[in-house]
Amino acid sequence: MAKCHRNDVGSLVLDRPTTTSSAHSSRLCSSFSAASFRRLIFDAVSCGASSRYRHRNDPTDAPAPARSTVKQEKEPPEKAKPKSEKLSDLLNLAAEWSEAESDAVTKKKVEALEKLKRVARELQVENDDVEMRRAAASDVRLLAKEDSEARATLAMLGVIPPLVVMIDSDDVDAQIASLYALLNLGIGNDVNKAAILQAGAVHKMLKLIESPNSSVTEPIIANFLGLSALDSNKPIIGSSGAIPFLLKILKNSDNTISCQAKQDALRALYNLSIFPSSVAYILETDMIPFFFNALGDMEVSERILAILSNMVSTPEGRKAISSVRDAFPVLVDALNWNDSPGCQEKVTYILMVMAHKAFGDRQAMIEAGVVSALLELTLLGSTLAQKRASRILECLRVDKGKQISQNFGGSAAVSAPICGSSSSSTNPNLGSKECLEEDESMMSDERKAVKQLVQQSLQSNMRRIVKRANLPQDFVPSDHLKSLTLSSTSKSLPF
Repeated sequence: MAKCHRNDVGSLVLDRPTTTSSAHSSRLCSSFSAASFRRLIFDAVSCGASSRYRHRNDPTDAPAPARSTVKQEKEPPEKAKPKSEKLSDLLNLAAEWSEAESDAVTKKKVEALEKLKRVARELQVENDDVEMRRAAASDVRLLAKEDSEARATLAMLGVIPPLVVMIDSDDVDAQIASLYALLNLGIGNDVNKAAILQAGAVHKMLKLIESPNSSVTEPIIANFLGLSALDSNKPIIGSSGAIPFLLKILKNSDNTISCQAKQDALRALYNLSIFPSSVAYILETDMIPFFFNALGDMEVSERILAILSNMVSTPEGRKAISSVRDAFPVLVDALNWNDSPGCQEKVTYILMVMAHKAFGDRQAMIEAGVVSALLELTLLGSTLAQKRASRILECLRVDKGKQISQNFGGSAAVSAPICGSSSSSTNPNLGSKECLEEDESMMSDERKAVKQLVQQSLQSNMRRIVKRANLPQDFVPSDHLKSLTLSSTSKSLPF
């Protein structure tokens, strides 16, 4: 308001008529300097010029109040209306789109359900139309291949019993279609696996094996593999006579059985061997000797050792393994398979269990040369293999200590033997050399191997110490140090 008053005053001063005397006019003009004049013009423009120009351009020439400029500057909130309208339009569009999408999904699910119902009706029809049933079984196979919901829905619609009945069909194509349909229905669905077994599929499959047609063999093996994955099915399948059939598949040397079928048979036997009651049925066959003869083929060796690991958990299985000729030499040889750590771990498990359970098995292991192989495994094997090898060595060491105490009349402490004659007391180096020569002549191959491993370990440690000490590369240990490394035979080791 102060500026506006100043503007009015200025305008009066500027517009005042020149009726006074010239002296008064000159005194008034001199009172306004150039800076004051510019300030007055600036105040006039900043406060009233805009309103004055607005009034000049207004066609109605109506005087606008002083506060109209402030109100006009605060009126633009009307521009927010288009934004709210666009937002509501977008929300409505999204709702319509989601509703349309949900309708499409619902429609698709309804169509899929109707298709499953149609297939189930075609399977359950009581007429003699074999072709329709075969086509329906093929549809079940395709629908249940990758859709878990379709597997559960088809089972609830009751397709499993008619598929099991089709196994007895005279049409080979219908048999194969039903077998593969049952196989896909059981994938990842334990309820379907139990239902297939309860419908009598296993006995019908074993009956079908006796037929001369070999095209049904592979789907039957695949079904045994899938059904045996369920724990409740293992005792039923194991006692049904499937084990001799699977072993027969493994022994087949013809090209009629594919490698995949043999792998499936071996995996099915592994599933069955997990259940302890199946061990008795396995022992009725010659499976264990066959497995020891097959060890060496890296495609099947690890799976065979896994089955033997399950067998060794029972007393009957351990007895059967120890009764096989050259069983322990074969297992000791498998310990040296450095390129297959899985096989080494499973072999050490078998040996560890057998070493803890029977003294006779420990003696057979020692005679087979297991000590040197275990010592090497403690240095070069995997973490699990090293741990198990150390346990076996500990068990053998305790057993060896008991045997020594019995040989010496049960004495608690056994002193080390005195090597050399009285001259060794005057010349200890000579006595130690004579003792080493005498020990080497009486030393077995196993102890020589152990001694060589210990010497290599000591020498490698000495090289590391020399390297850390920043000694010259041509550093040569003294004779006394060499004699210490040579004479150290690791008396703490049992052999």
